[in-house]
Amino acid sequence: MPRIFIFVGLILLLCLLLPPAIIARVRSTPNSNLPIHIIQDMAFQSKYKTQAVNPLFADGNTMRPPVMNAVARGETYLDAHLYDGVIDGQWANVLPSQIKMDFATLRRGQERFNIYCSVCHGISGGGNGIVNQRAMELVANTNGPVNGTVWVQAKNLVHDELVTVQPMGQLFNSITYGIRNMAGYGSQIPTEDRWAIAAYVKALQRSQNALASDVPAGTKVTDNASASPTHVQLSNATVNSFTNPSTSIAEVK
Repeated sequence: MPRIFIFVGLILLLCLLLPPAIIARVRSTPNSNLPIHIIQDMAFQSKYKTQAVNPLFADGNTMRPPVMNAVARGETYLDAHLYDGVIDGQWANVLPSQIKMDFATLRRGQERFNIYCSVCHGISGGGNGIVNQRAMELVANTNGPVNGTVWVQAKNLVHDELVTVQPMGQLFNSITYGIRNMAGYGSQIPTEDRWAIAAYVKALQRSQNALASDVPAGTKVTDNASASPTHVQLSNATVNSFTNPSTSIAEVK
């Protein structure tokens, strides 16, 4: 075979490799120019961008405000008891009718409390959560400069009289919308879970402020009032204490 044919073949092969190499290079290199659209579809169409002037409307604004008095489906929030913790203008002392006071509700409240609340208020609700402890150390400048740390001592939910006297609806409202320096958790915790947490806090308060006379005869009572419990165990007595105030309260270990 003549040598010239070999050279021409090699040149043609290199030429065939150029288009894929160029395409790969172009696709891998950022470019501020508009891409090439062989098939247009809906890639280019008339539209108004954010804050652009739109002569279609009398005020000339492209962005339209929400329709007045419009309510999204499923977001009427007309039940003040369920969504605000209020009955006839007063804080509710009972759960809404949609939520049953039973062991499952309190167990759910305990689980959610341990996830969202215990980091500041502590597992037992005594205001000694790990975040609060660390923040108080920084504020007290125990191990070095405070670095501008500002913190307010977390409330003791089980012994502070400002909290223990609050009805369940008020606790629910505080969890939902926040209070003082505490942010609201309405956007993070579903409504039913917030009520479960409020019910569990009342169970904690009842359990940690119980008297020996509250315990039914024949039931063993352990004196651990001075201890800081790391685990709170619910019993059926917890549920009974809400449905029948004359019965005993939760057992705390």
